[in-house]
Amino acid sequence: MLAISESAAEVIKVVLAGGDSAEGSGLRIAPAGDGLQASIAEEPQAGDQVVEESGVRVFLPEQAASLLDDKTLDAERDDNGELSLAVRD
Repeated sequence: MLAISESAAEVIKVVLAGGDSAEGSGLRIAPAGDGLQASIAEEPQAGDQVVEESGVRVFLPEQAASLLDDKTLDAERDDNGELSLAVRD
């Protein structure tokens, strides 16, 4: 199952708060093109795996859940100092 680091949880909390998300909302990570795309979702879709950790919820459709099964969602700073999410082994 996908693990969520404390730093990633903090980034997700900021994103959800900035989007004025409803209680129970989460981050949905789904296949898009050749990779994965994250978006704010008010609730999981049918069949989504729900990962709850460090006070945040991440929704994963079956394909994304299998890709991320043994990974960790983490946060990192880019060259401009901006925080972004990254997937680690």
